[in-house]
Amino acid sequence: MSAAISALASYGSGSESEPESEGEAEAGLSPDSTVHLRHVPATRALALALNSAPEVAVKEDVEAGVHLDPSLKEIKYNPTFDMMFAPEFTKDSPFMSTSMAMPEILIANSCKSIHLDNFFFESAGATAEVLGYALDPSIDSSQAPASAYIGAVEEAEKKQGLTVFESGCKKTEKRKKFKETDPSNIEGFLGPWAKYVDERDVAKPSEEEQKELDEITAKRQKRGKQDEEKPAEEKTILHVKEMYDYQGRSYLHIPQDVGVNLRSTEPPEKCYLPKKQMHVWSGHTKGVSAIRLFPVSGHLLLSCSMDCKIKLWEVYNERRCIRTFIGHSKAVRDICYNNAGSQFLSAAYDRYLKLWDTETGQCISRFTNRKVPYCVKFNPDEDKQSLFVAGMSDKKIVQWDIRSGEVVQEYDRHLGAVNTITFVDESRRFVSTSDDKSLRVWEWDIPVDFKYIAEPSMHSMPAVTLSPNDSYLYCQSLDSVFLVFGALYVFYILNVFFFHCLFSFLCHPPICISYSYVVSGDADGKLNIWDWKTTKLYSKIKAHDKVCISALWHPHETSKVITCGWDGLIKLWD
Repeated sequence: MSAAISALASYGSGSESEPESEGEAEAGLSPDSTVHLRHVPATRALALALNSAPEVAVKEDVEAGVHLDPSLKEIKYNPTFDMMFAPEFTKDSPFMSTSMAMPEILIANSCKSIHLDNFFFESAGATAEVLGYALDPSIDSSQAPASAYIGAVEEAEKKQGLTVFESGCKKTEKRKKFKETDPSNIEGFLGPWAKYVDERDVAKPSEEEQKELDEITAKRQKRGKQDEEKPAEEKTILHVKEMYDYQGRSYLHIPQDVGVNLRSTEPPEKCYLPKKQMHVWSGHTKGVSAIRLFPVSGHLLLSCSMDCKIKLWEVYNERRCIRTFIGHSKAVRDICYNNAGSQFLSAAYDRYLKLWDTETGQCISRFTNRKVPYCVKFNPDEDKQSLFVAGMSDKKIVQWDIRSGEVVQEYDRHLGAVNTITFVDESRRFVSTSDDKSLRVWEWDIPVDFKYIAEPSMHSMPAVTLSPNDSYLYCQSLDSVFLVFGALYVFYILNVFFFHCLFSFLCHPPICISYSYVVSGDADGKLNIWDWKTTKLYSKIKAHDKVCISALWHPHETSKVITCGWDGLIKLWD
């Protein structure tokens, strides 16, 4: 006890004195130092003194620095670098943002080091791509599956965490077949052709599927009924007072008092250019689609129009309108005489082809396959006048028999709507053109084309005319060019006519009988005349106010040309 008191005395009295020994100096004792009680020799007696206010460490001295709230947008003091980038204390810090608090998202300037083998990495990637889940590499796989997997956790629980390389599905049993492999059983032997036990021979729909099918069928039938149009009622109007003359001859009789031998089969020696307008036939209320002269003689003119009517006109004498044929509900596109001229066919946009009697105006029969006919032609052979072909909008050429009223052949090789049909080589073959920009040659009654002409530079040819001697084909191309093909066995381009304005209109290019000139209309309503040999454009005549759609050279006159246009007029030029 006396030693402790002496030590306290030395603490209080030794503030101004020097240390008595080197051991005390080395210890670094000072008046402000904390005093530890230790043994002091009794030989020294010190005075007792106490310090009532020793220094104590404050909170600022203990903490390393002031923490900065990362959510603050304004700071009223200058923080140090250590304060701004100091780590946060806990994971659940109130100053942590939502993105920072999300698991498995690396904060900037930090990364996790995880060691994976190649197979585990490939397996996890393939499983995530196929099954939608993968094992979390940062979590111990011994934990619960719900926390050890990321992605589709529910799917991982169902499949118990199986990867794509592990077979978690049960092996499917093979379908059983009826076993009858005894070859001695001749009637009952099945072998490899045996049916499955659960195989259904008849696919019968369920009640719900049957109701849906019935509804769909009813809608289609209703739509089909709306699309189907009944054929228009056929009637005819005779515009002359008497149908027969005093000798009982009808207007089909070839006149002999017109100053020209209309029965002759020899063409005129020379043709001349038409220069003036001789006559205008007016009667159609809309544009005229096509005109056809009566076979051989050309004393009658048949015209069809967009006003759904067909009219028969006189070319000589009074040039009257003789008869009007009414029987189509939509515009008439094409007409065609038979060899005798006693009957003609009409094709219209109402999807009907009708056969008419030229003399009486009666509609003999009607034909349809529910497609729009674009062109129609009788077979020129005398033995096949009961057959005709029609180019349809469904890429087919359909052959009908007038006697039975049924389709007897189909030529289905084109890739677009068929625009023209032209018979060549004494009616043994015919040439067709289509929107597929090709020209095909067919043998009659053989549904496979034996000649196909198509080049990248070719355009669609919607109008084709055969020369009077059946040697050349004059084709109007939609690039404002006329192509002349040789039509005897080998089809080749013989000549080309330029300087023409068509603009995608169907303008027939006829040639005169003497092979001197080629005439055609154009989109400006002009009648163009070329020289056959030199392809020189001789003249242009303003024939119609609108498109001049067709022009015909009279077979017996030396300079007469008949034109028609979309202005509803038919004109005679001489």
